[in-house]
This record gives sequence, C-alpha cells and structure tokens, in this order.
Amino acid sequence: PHLTLRHHLSTLSSGVRRPAPWCCRPIAFFCYILSVSSLRPLANRVRNLNEFLSYLLSPSLSSSTSCSSDDGDGGGRLSASPLLSPQVALYRSFPTRLLSRAWGRINGVDLPTWMRKPIYSLYIWTFGVNMQEAAVEELHHYRNLGEFFRRRLKPTVRPLCTSSSDGRILHFGQVKNSEVEQVKGITYSLENFLGPQKRRGNGKDRPLQPSSSSSSFKDLLLSSPDNDLFHVVVYLAPGDYHCFHSPTDWSVELRRHFPGSLMSVNPGVARWVKELFCLNERVVLTGQWQHGFFSLTAVGATNVGSIRVYFDQELQTNVPRYSKGSFHDHSYVAINKGGVALQRGEAVGEFNLGSTIVLLFEAPKGFSFNLQPGQRIRVGEGLGSL
Repeated sequence: PHLTLRHHLSTLSSGVRRPAPWCCRPIAFFCYILSVSSLRPLANRVRNLNEFLSYLLSPSLSSSTSCSSDDGDGGGRLSASPLLSPQVALYRSFPTRLLSRAWGRINGVDLPTWMRKPIYSLYIWTFGVNMQEAAVEELHHYRNLGEFFRRRLKPTVRPLCTSSSDGRILHFGQVKNSEVEQVKGITYSLENFLGPQKRRGNGKDRPLQPSSSSSSFKDLLLSSPDNDLFHVVVYLAPGDYHCFHSPTDWSVELRRHFPGSLMSVNPGVARWVKELFCLNERVVLTGQWQHGFFSLTAVGATNVGSIRVYFDQELQTNVPRYSKGSFHDHSYVAINKGGVALQRGEAVGEFNLGSTIVLLFEAPKGFSFNLQPGQRIRVGEGLGSL
C-alpha cells in the first residue's frame, strides 16, 4: 500500500505546472498591453456611438444647422453637423482617412518595369479603361499607379467643351428650396455644402445673411431675378480619366477647403447616407462667369489620397489631423485682381483615384440640360444649352 500511495503522489507532482521562467514574463506582459491597445479604438467607437444615441434621443435636439465664418478670409466653422443614423455614424468612425493616405502613398511607389504591364493590364480589364484616348498608350511609360490614374488625353480625342470630367451623371436639374439632390430622392443642404458666402458689391465684400426661409440662401446667390441655379453631379469611377477641367470661361475668386470624412461616394452609398457630400472632405472653387455665380466642387472619397488644384500650391488635403466642422478659405482676388481666370477646357486639378465633381451655376431660366440620369459622359461633351 505504501508503494502504491507513493506512486500516486509522484504522478500528481509530475503533473503540476511549473512556474514560468522569469524571461517569459516580459513577453506575456507585452502581449497583454498589445491586446489592450488594439481593443481601445473599438471601445472608443462604441462609446462615441452611445454618446451619439443619447444625443439623438435628447429632447433638446434640433434638426436645423447653421453656418458661421470668421472675419476675413482665414476660414470658419460649421456650427452643427448633419444628423446621422447610428449605422452611418459607425461607418463614419472607420479609419477611411488613414486608409486613403496609405493608398495615396502606394500610388506614388514606382513599379519595376517588368511589373507595369501586367498590373496596368489587369486594371484596364477590370474597369474598362480606354487607353486609345491616352496621349501615351505604352504602359511601361507610367512609373506608378498615380501617373496611370492621371494619364493625359490626346489633344484631338474630343473637343473640350462644358463637361469638366469623365464619369457618370448621378443627378442634374434646378436647385429647389436650397436643397440639392445627390441621387434621386436624397438631398443635401446647399448652405451646408458651400458654407457661408460673400457677395461683392460697391467694391466691398458683404456676407450673405442667413434667414428663416429655406429658399433664401439660393436666391441670394443669384445676380438676376431672371436667372435660376442649376446643378450637375458627376461620379468618377476608378477606371475613368482622373483629371478635371474648366467647364467654361470663368474667374475663380475663392477656394474653400472642408476637411472631413472620406466615405465612399459610390451611388449605392450616396443613396444610403443623407448629406454625404456635406460630410466628406471637399474643395469648393467659387467665382463668376458670364451669367453670374459659378462653382466647381471636388468631393473626396475613400482611397482618394489627395485632391490637387494645379494653380493652388498651398492646398493640402487628407491631412492626419483636422478640426471637425471647420473650413479654410483662400482668396484669389487678394492675389490676382479679378481672381484666377480659367478658359473652357483648361486643366484645373486631379484626383488620386475616383471621386465626384459637383457643378453649381447660375444661368437664365431658359437653360435646359441635354442629359439623362445614369448616362456616361466625357470631358468635352455638352451639358446643356439656352
């Protein structure tokens, strides 16, 4: 019996786990810290979502938003953000800006010569790129993806006319009640999109005062009661030509940069997220043409590494840190008397991957579009006529 008991005790003692050596403890502690730090952003998103839901259900919630600006041309801040559903708020919390900056860096990495043709050929086959329109059709010429996205067109491919970019028409028409349709049935506020405006008169700039009427902001942009305000939304897919041109002869007086989210501007997402174009980062160019007010807005999106305007070297988009709801102004009138004069068809800027162009312009009420919703359009094709 004693031998049997001793045998059982030795078996139990051999099964007891020995303490881990001291050298393994720092590794375990490091793994613990790493796991906690990786879960912290998720916890912050959940907390922000809970705060958003509490705000959404608060009795003092108001559905109206207003804009304010600082004195001068330095910039300003939107006093309130558009209301978001919990799903949209959660989607907006995803690190799309970080991913877009990373994609922008990847676009600038030069590819080995032997890799260029297979990669570009796969891209051409996937998105239906028409390389016959490119000024340089030889794929080995493009050192990186960024150069391929911004490839130039042959001068004789098509006459540059009133369309500022290649893409697909999402929506067009008259602006009604200061609400603009981003897709059919989904609108955004014109005032939130453009921000506070100033009108030149008697040699001085004077701000357009907000009023209680929802249609007054649009009316104050118009220079004549015989005119109306029109808009066109063009979506640039990944396979489209990624530069945008001046749609007409006009003078750019102000650049306004809105830092913001970089959610996808795919038509499916645009139908889901109300005021998507007011939430995303965008660069608004405003000025005058022969019929009055004119603006061209380049809207950022997921994987858009940057928005570039050729005549504005100070513009920097998709920066790591920014103040939500803010905007930054740069006046061209103070530098060049009358602003920056652009001719029809002149290259204005570029996207580092697809996005959206929004045109807002004043024209006589007899102006009519020659477009169909969803149709493909290219630089140089007319938008409408009087």
